[in-house]
Amino acid sequence: MPFFRRLSVRAQEDELMDDFSMGGEELREALKHLRRLNRIFAAPGPTRAGVEKLWLASGRPKALSILDVGAGSGDVNRKLLEWGDRKGIGLKITLVDMTQEACEEARQLFRDEPRVKVVQGDLRELKDGSADIVTGSQFIHHFDGLQLVEMVSHMRRAAKYGVVINDIHRHPVSYAAVWVVTHVISRNRYIRHDGPLSVAKGFKDRDWRELQQNLQSADMTYSWKPLFRYSVVIPNA
Repeated sequence: MPFFRRLSVRAQEDELMDDFSMGGEELREALKHLRRLNRIFAAPGPTRAGVEKLWLASGRPKALSILDVGAGSGDVNRKLLEWGDRKGIGLKITLVDMTQEACEEARQLFRDEPRVKVVQGDLRELKDGSADIVTGSQFIHHFDGLQLVEMVSHMRRAAKYGVVINDIHRHPVSYAAVWVVTHVISRNRYIRHDGPLSVAKGFKDRDWRELQQNLQSADMTYSWKPLFRYSVVIPNA
């Protein structure tokens, strides 16, 4: 992945993680390194902010079920559990991912946490109203065009209160930062290729406005959060 590239429009290339014929130990290593990147770039913050916004709008329920799609290791949900403890909320979190490697990593990471369940599955096959809130962290940048709208629509269908999207701001500074950090902390092929590419496939303000229009969701909001991420909230009417 080049250090310099045009970011005026979203990149179209597939990430290595989009190829489900790959995997194995190299992917497991990548998931471990991705957890480190998530800590460095404060990845959990936008998800927590969005979930709290929907929780407040829903009347501050004492119990809350969350379904995280394309969850990978699901590590961003650790901060959600801490938030739930502070607020006195009975949280139950289900992590859904299509790959066996991600599910195995998630089960190991949350092996001592009874509030977290891991399911290998496809977002498109989830039942309507599967959880109060459906979240996706660094998930929807894998899609564009009609497929992007379709995937977010499936998230909305599976949610009772609404959807929270946490995804990357496509910006030269974030691209350069991710390129440098991935090449410093890892020699893993997934990390070095997919890390910078995920930024190039990320979003700007106009991309969110286009998605809002295509979803016909007047209540959808999006806000910039550190470090170079967006917290997107789509309430269900």
